[in-house]
Amino acid sequence: MPEWFSRIESGQLRLPRFQRFEAWGASEVANLLEAMVRELPAGAALILEVGDQEKFISRIMSGAPTPRERVTEHLLDGQQRLTALWKSLNDLYDDRTYLVRFEADPETGNPVPCVDGQARWRKEKDDRLFPLWCNDPTELNQRGYFPIRLVRPNASFKEILDWCGAAAAGDSSVKDALLGKVTEMKEKVTAYNVPYLSLPATTRKEVALDVFIKLNTSSVRLTAFDIVVAEVEEATGQSLHDLINKLHQQAPGIDRYVTPGELLLQVAALREDKPPTQASFQRLDLTKLVDEWNAIAKGISWMVSLLEDEKVFDAARLPTVAILPVLGALHAYMPEALDARGNAKALVKSYLWRSFFTRRYENTASTRAFQDFRGLRDTLRGLKAESAPIFNEVDWPLPTADELFRARWPKTKDILGRAILAAALKAGGRDFADDEAATKDHLANREYHHLFPASLLAGSGGLPEGASYKALNCALVTWRTNRNISAKEPVAYLRERTEGANLGKETVKSRLRSHLIPFETLNAGGWENISDAVVKAERIRSDFDAFLRNRASRLLPVIKTLCNGKDDVLVAWDNSLNACADVLEQVDS
Repeated sequence: MPEWFSRIESGQLRLPRFQRFEAWGASEVANLLEAMVRELPAGAALILEVGDQEKFISRIMSGAPTPRERVTEHLLDGQQRLTALWKSLNDLYDDRTYLVRFEADPETGNPVPCVDGQARWRKEKDDRLFPLWCNDPTELNQRGYFPIRLVRPNASFKEILDWCGAAAAGDSSVKDALLGKVTEMKEKVTAYNVPYLSLPATTRKEVALDVFIKLNTSSVRLTAFDIVVAEVEEATGQSLHDLINKLHQQAPGIDRYVTPGELLLQVAALREDKPPTQASFQRLDLTKLVDEWNAIAKGISWMVSLLEDEKVFDAARLPTVAILPVLGALHAYMPEALDARGNAKALVKSYLWRSFFTRRYENTASTRAFQDFRGLRDTLRGLKAESAPIFNEVDWPLPTADELFRARWPKTKDILGRAILAAALKAGGRDFADDEAATKDHLANREYHHLFPASLLAGSGGLPEGASYKALNCALVTWRTNRNISAKEPVAYLRERTEGANLGKETVKSRLRSHLIPFETLNAGGWENISDAVVKAERIRSDFDAFLRNRASRLLPVIKTLCNGKDDVLVAWDNSLNACADVLEQVDS
């Protein structure tokens, strides 16, 4: 501890400006102090040695005096802990004083030190800190406390002796007992270690940041955007926070998909022909980033519009975030001529849907997004024809019916499961009951609904828990519709919609069609009339299996249509009916 405090006091240890300021509350500070006085570990710090020149613009730690020596170390991780130790032990908090007391251990009965953070405040026209008893050694001692500042590494023996004398109010035995307690604890604090990992001064800037991000264990984690903020402000005089505020106006709805800060840096990296990774952020031309801000914002706004046109309305329905910076950066290469622009947009839409319906972005997504961006950029420039690797159907084939059959519930982050739901929303996704189409405003009222009820499949159907959670068994409907359907057989709630609401069979079929749900195989039921439990279970499982396989087969031409950049989804769905005649024959029989 004396070594840490000496470096903070002299200014040898400083913080990179990208570090956030204090974020800990009083309870976190007290917990840290308690760990220290009980000689328990409190985590490691991460420092970067400084050579002839600082790699990052730095600042002194909160509460530290004016530096008197040259900076030799940057504290990359551990700011909250070391700031808390420095300020609490030096009694530098305006609103809190930290006090030590002893309590009996509930298991052993031995006295153990505890730390309390006593709130402090000032009254109007009175500079004194209240409560006043915190400033009175005698009253502190009567309450069983002594201030933790007495055990800081640079506390003098005279300071401790004077306080103990005042607290004892002339009683020498009390004074000696207090002196023994305080000096014993001061010895523990002086010997207390805060271990650290040290990166040598030769460490490259981007490597240091990568290590920092991976090892940062503070309660308030930084993003890559936070790290770049200070550097941009220093280099250009512009505030990235102000630019982000402008982005919300230029690209309304961006927050529904992603945190804008990191997306901004990813788009800027691609525009500079760098991968959209954190390592690239430290190699950005910051002046260029600010100068091209309007173009970057236009690209992000176009990205939002494109996603909304494709009926992908928010992050919960977005199969993969890897495409976002690619779309934002591609806008700069979109031609202006009408026919050329239409062709270019079809190419980009084909890329979007292939990213959803292939396994391209399941791993190493940033690297692959960079490769696809370069290929798409070259195609839009007229240099190559569909050179993006994602269009290689040998390496990245579209899904088979079996893969669609196995796709998981779209509420999870399963890419293919969300892709299936995205295709259904693209088709319109009209509610079964109120006929409202799925829109960004209407989507908030939608719930994930089991077409074949989960309770029925797990109960009478005898299927294992979770078997119903397949993407093909899901539709987004309003919560009222979801509650009304509940655990009814599909044929029962379809009949209710047909008869009870005076809709007619064709209207109900039309609404299911807008979700790419086959009416013929969903129109199943009559199981409650089967008395034999084994026969009933077999029939439920058979109908469920037929429905899933029928829907999977009929989705294949729809997926191909989307992945070719075309919009006529419902035409492809209608044409797929003939291809599934064999499945329907089995259902009829």
